[in-house]
Parts: sequence; C-alpha cells; structure tokens
Amino acid sequence: MLDIGYSLSGRFPDPPQTNYHSADVRMLRHDLFCGDVYLADTDTGRELATKWGWLSVLDFGWALCDIVERIDKDPLGSRSATPQHAEIDFTESTDRMVFERRFGWVDITADWQYTDDPPLTVRHATLRREARDFLHDLLADLTDMHDGLDSNPVIWELQARFPRL
Repeated sequence: MLDIGYSLSGRFPDPPQTNYHSADVRMLRHDLFCGDVYLADTDTGRELATKWGWLSVLDFGWALCDIVERIDKDPLGSRSATPQHAEIDFTESTDRMVFERRFGWVDITADWQYTDDPPLTVRHATLRREARDFLHDLLADLTDMHDGLDSNPVIWELQARFPRL
C-alpha cells in the first residue's frame, strides 16, 4: 500500500495579501503552499520524504499526476518490458525524484537517498490512484484554508484534468 502525504511549512508562509481567486499557474505552482511531502510504503515502512520546508506541495501533487500519465504512454501498457522514465526536478536544488515503469510496476528513487537503498516499488495503477487522491485531498485542504482558492479557474481545470479515480 502506498501513502502520499504532506505538511505545510511555518517557516515559509504564503504572503498575507495573496488573492487566491486570481492566482495564476506560476504563483500556484511555485510561490505558494510551501512544505514537505512523503511517499511511504505502508507494508515495508520505507519512505521517500523531503525535509526542506520550501517545496510547493501543490506543484508536487500536480507534477506527480503528470508523471504517472507520462510513464503510461507505451501502447503495451502493463505488458511492456520497455522501461518508461520520468522525473520530478526540484528547481530550488539539484535533487530529483526518478520514476521508472516496467511492466505494471514503478520504481521510485530520489537523489537524496543512499545509493544502496532499494527503490520504492509500487503498482502503476496504485500510484495513479494514490497520486490523484493526494491531489484532491490536498486541494480540499487548501481550499478550506484559503478563501477564494475554490473559485480559481486554474484549480477547476486541474481537478478536471486529473479526476479522482
């Protein structure tokens, strides 16, 4: 089982004058909602987690949903032996999280983990479901906390692009 979660940072709060209703894509993806994220295998207790405090958690959720779709481009789908690669590049550092799909499984590694640590391995269908659940749960939390965010057209488009499964 895969668990994806987040925590918002108290060190990097959103500017108090932010108009969440009219925030554009760049602001939503890079300037707001800073914190940390984790992906955890609840069966083994292993996890990949950021501990920087400055990561845009909305950008991470958005990028994760994009990645899951990008590594599903092979017409053979879960029958394909050809590895499909994608990565999340954290712009404020040189670190990245790498996703490699082969057959119906995805190996997830991060530059900051030890080289002898095995990858976090999950079924592609599980990763897709959990990534979308994470995004929708995150958006529900953020819209509860920030007036006007629920009426932002960018958020509407994002929810429509990646519906909950």
